[in-house]
Amino acid sequence: MTTSPYMSQSAFDGSRMRVLLFVDLHEGAQQQFLDAYEQMRDRVASVPGHLGDQLCQSVENPSQWVITSEWATAPPYLAWVNSEEHLETVRPLQRCVRELRSMRYGIVRETGGDRGDRGDHPKPGTLQTTARVGDGVIRHALTFTVKPGAESKAAEILAGYAPPEARVDDTTRLRRTTLFMHGNRIVRTVEVEGDLTAALRHVSRQPEVRAVEEAINPYLERDRDLTDPESARTFFIRAAMPPVHHVARGGPEPDDLRRHALYYPARQGCGMALARLLGRQDEAAAADPASPVHRSTVFQHEDIVVRLIDVHGDPETDPVRALGIHGPRKAAVLARLLDGVALGVTGRLTGERDTSRLLAHADMALITDRRAAQS
Repeated sequence: MTTSPYMSQSAFDGSRMRVLLFVDLHEGAQQQFLDAYEQMRDRVASVPGHLGDQLCQSVENPSQWVITSEWATAPPYLAWVNSEEHLETVRPLQRCVRELRSMRYGIVRETGGDRGDRGDHPKPGTLQTTARVGDGVIRHALTFTVKPGAESKAAEILAGYAPPEARVDDTTRLRRTTLFMHGNRIVRTVEVEGDLTAALRHVSRQPEVRAVEEAINPYLERDRDLTDPESARTFFIRAAMPPVHHVARGGPEPDDLRRHALYYPARQGCGMALARLLGRQDEAAAADPASPVHRSTVFQHEDIVVRLIDVHGDPETDPVRALGIHGPRKAAVLARLLDGVALGVTGRLTGERDTSRLLAHADMALITDRRAAQS
């Protein structure tokens, strides 16, 4: 994929990735943690794309540990970390820890060329070819479902709460939170300047947020208890939709930008391929003056793909570009990857009427869009 100078993040550039997991143990849990790590290491070693890992203990504070792992590329790691198998694998480890924090990096440079610690065999994957240019904003999304028939009540609860304080600390602040609904599925996207983990922790502690989370609990399809650390971690792992591609057009921001979220349920096992298609299309659209899409972020969890777009004008005036399927045969490729039955659209995408119908079915209903005041 050819990268744009405005792209801040992509999982599809083919570069190797380093994952750092920072661990703070409960008092007296060291042996339990080591046993859990040994079990986890054996299972992760068989995951495609995994190259190796290290377990490191802090010299200054023995309760603090770092697990580093290296992956041939980002997609196999994301497929693993979003799976139920991963959730079951890390569950024994989570019971030992006070706090977990994960950070992911593309490898740009390394000492010793492209040969690692495996003798004369070069490591698979490549180095990240160019340093990405970001905008200082971290993007993340969560998705969950409510019981069928409870959609209007859930939307009422989620739209009615007072926004939390935007300022987290001297370096972190909430910029924007937007909630959408498609059928009984809810997607919450957040934009943060600074530390995402600190921002999410800050939000979870706000009384108004705790109240709305308690209010919506009876309407969720899957039970959760956010006051229980293990239940909360399980919920956030299952709900997490990491961004796999983000691109923004350069230049001044148009005054008439409108935010939309488009829902693309994929056929079984096709979620990553569908997200890759949309990322490539958005990459090309960023350099196309005719495209109405000014900014796009693709989120993916297993076979659920959501594309958050900021569009100038009405997307219905150019449904092909708004859907991210401009160009020869792109609509046909999307149709092969998309679960049309789940979306309520079946048949081939052969004309403007078909794409307009697809856009109408994919467009998610806006629940609330909250922006922090500019400081």
